[in-house]
Amino acid sequence: MTVQQEYEVLRQVPFFAEIEPPKLKALAYVSERVGFDDGKVVFRQGDPGDAAYLIIDGEADIVLEDPVAGPVTVATLRVNDIVGEMAILTHEPRNATVRAKGRLTALRIGKDPFMRMVREFPSMAVSIMQELAHRVNDTNNQLRVARSELAQLRSKTAANAA
Repeated sequence: MTVQQEYEVLRQVPFFAEIEPPKLKALAYVSERVGFDDGKVVFRQGDPGDAAYLIIDGEADIVLEDPVAGPVTVATLRVNDIVGEMAILTHEPRNATVRAKGRLTALRIGKDPFMRMVREFPSMAVSIMQELAHRVNDTNNQLRVARSELAQLRSKTAANAA
């Protein structure tokens, strides 16, 4: 993939929509196209946040690794989704594992260029905040459903025991 093609890919992503073309081309230039076969790990829960990944082609699962419950897939990423930015922004280890679901192609954007764009383009920071707020809302909704299902299960179990 050429820098021009990577630039065209980046242009389609809402995070990068308002970045000036020369700056976006520079980001494309310092980004790396990477591929993963089905089941291969993009990054693991607990890894340092050294890059964000923009899905160019294919899908990836976000998997929470729980020592008691085992791995739980909580979401699937698709074309133009970005992942890994939270660890960059928080300077915390990755909070989930990302695994290719089928053949996956992504654009790897290093921490320094990513943060430079966030600082330089407030619209990108706002887009990231909106995406993160959306994810928190989705997680809260999933938690609400899980709690409701757990309460129903407990109620059934108590009724059967009586």
